[in-house]
Amino acid sequence: MDKLRGMEVFVRIVEAGSLTAAAGVLNVSLTSVVRSLAMLEGALGTRLLNRTTRRIAVTDEGREYFERCRRVLAEVEEAENALSARQAKPAGKLAITAPVMFGRLHVGPVVADFLVAYPAVHAELMLFDRVVDLLDEGMDVAVRIGHLRDSSLIAVPLGTTKRVVCASPDYLRRAGTPDRPADLAQHRCLQFLGVVPRAEWEFSGGGSDGKTIRVPIKGVLTTNQIDIAFDACIKGLGCGVFLDYQVRDALAAGSLQRVLQDFEPAPIPVQIVYPHSRLLSSRVRSFVDWTVPRLRQRLAAKSDATARSADYLA
Repeated sequence: MDKLRGMEVFVRIVEAGSLTAAAGVLNVSLTSVVRSLAMLEGALGTRLLNRTTRRIAVTDEGREYFERCRRVLAEVEEAENALSARQAKPAGKLAITAPVMFGRLHVGPVVADFLVAYPAVHAELMLFDRVVDLLDEGMDVAVRIGHLRDSSLIAVPLGTTKRVVCASPDYLRRAGTPDRPADLAQHRCLQFLGVVPRAEWEFSGGGSDGKTIRVPIKGVLTTNQIDIAFDACIKGLGCGVFLDYQVRDALAAGSLQRVLQDFEPAPIPVQIVYPHSRLLSSRVRSFVDWTVPRLRQRLAAKSDATARSADYLA
């Protein structure tokens, strides 16, 4: 039998709620639907649906098989749509979101170059230091920094970044350089909510067990704006936690110094994500294909520059 066809018929029956309704959706006869279901159950050697004259009920085995069938059919359709999308000329509106500073430094320039290459597309780039719900807020694509919690999204890895503690040389001369995370209890700290939303900072214990250390901090300044926290840190107001790409240039210029490097937590993934769509538009597909290698290159260059800066300061 055509196994994929049988899976599609079964999924449509469950979604539509009856064999007759599924036949209407598939635009085939009821007899054809009944035959396909019977052949599928026969091939599997198990009953997927309990049928009476009034209703159908999905069996336990049927529920598990239904979820797997949906994933398989979605992957097949995604593969077909990807080929079709690459043949179509991208056009129309593309809504993109990214973290504020990462968007300014990296996503914005890549979007501008993309629009030059694809003049029929017009983009809306929204920068937020919060997790944006793509479906609720009408976004097509997002650049996410952090571990993905929504399994319904497609995620393409771009690289990693790290949380780093920095302070100005002037502040460290006045207050001393912390040697261990616990030393931060004696320091003035700047809390940027976009990186660390709580009044405690996390560190690695430095051992092979990967134990996490949480240190309460004294927030002399708390803000949700990266520029305010960054400027305050450079002016010597205290220690701040930032992502390494945010302070790359300041570290290279010597206006900030990196401290507690031996206790930095594990790298954080940077990803480009988009909803799992059965009809992915050519502009989204083209943008992802365009953006991924360019942002990977930028993140790799960032990592090299940060490493050179750390070696120089050491």
